[in-house]
Amino acid sequence: MKLGVLSVVLGGMPFEKACEFLSKNGVQMIEIGCGGFPGKAHCDPDVLLGDEKELEKFKAVLEKNHLEISALSSHGNMVHPDKEIAKKFDDDLTKAILLAEKLGVPVVNTFSGCPGGSPEDRMPNWVTCPWPEDFLKILDYQWNEVLIPYWKEKVAFAKAHGIHKIALELHPGFCVYNTKSLLRLREAVGPEIGANLDPSHLIWQGMDPCACIRELGKHNAIFHFHAKDTKVNRANTAVNGVLDTTHYGDELNRSWIFRTVGYGHGEDYWKDIVSELRLAGYDYA
Repeated sequence: MKLGVLSVVLGGMPFEKACEFLSKNGVQMIEIGCGGFPGKAHCDPDVLLGDEKELEKFKAVLEKNHLEISALSSHGNMVHPDKEIAKKFDDDLTKAILLAEKLGVPVVNTFSGCPGGSPEDRMPNWVTCPWPEDFLKILDYQWNEVLIPYWKEKVAFAKAHGIHKIALELHPGFCVYNTKSLLRLREAVGPEIGANLDPSHLIWQGMDPCACIRELGKHNAIFHFHAKDTKVNRANTAVNGVLDTTHYGDELNRSWIFRTVGYGHGEDYWKDIVSELRLAGYDYA
C-alpha cells in the first residue's frame, strides 16, 4: 500500500506548493478534488480538458514531485430532487470521468446521492427506519425509480471512457451508507460500483470497519480508502444516541466527532484495519 493525501486539505496552497509539501513528507499518492463538494482549488476539469498545454503542466507538477493520482474526487448529490442542483453535481462528475480518462486515473470517487421522497419533493430524504410504511414506499421510489437507473446510465458512460471503478463513499445522508446498501447498488448496476471506504462514517453507526472490509473484500468491492477516525462520546450517546444533527462545531454536545487517526482509536485498532485491507487484497492508497 502507498501513503496518500486528499488534496482538499491543502486547498489554500497553490497546486505546485502542495505537491512539493506532500512529496517532502513522504506522500506517494494524491487524491485530487475536481468538483462537487471537494471543489476545484487544484484541478479544474474545464481548464485541463480544454487546454492541452495546461494538462501537460499539471502532469509535469505531479511527475516532478513523484506523485501518482490515486483518484479524482467529485462528491455530490447527482440525484438531488432540485434539478438544477442535481445537474451541477452530475456535470462535475461527468467531467471528472472525462479527466480521469485523459490522465489515466483508474478511480473516480463520489457519493451515491440521495433523492427526495417523491417526484414532488424539493429536498433529499434520507430514510433511517422502515416504519411507518411511508418510509418503505420512499425507499422503493428512491432506489427503483431514481438511484439504480441513474447509476446504470452513469456507469455505462464511465465504461465507455475507460473508467471501471466508481468508488462510492459510504456516507450517512446518502442512499449508500453501509455495506449492505453498497452491495445492493453494485448488484443492480455492476462491478464498476465499489467502495471508497472511510471508517469514520462506519464507526459512529456501530459498524466494525474490519468486518465491513472482510465482507466487501469477498466481492472485490474496495476501490479506495480514507484513513479517518471518529471518537464516540459515550456520555452523549447514552442520552441521545448516535443519530445526531448537532452542528459539527458544537463538539462538546455532539454524540461523536471526526478525529485524526489515533485520537479516536488506538494503534492496534488501526493496525487491524490495515491488516484486513491487505487480507482482502487491497493494495492501493
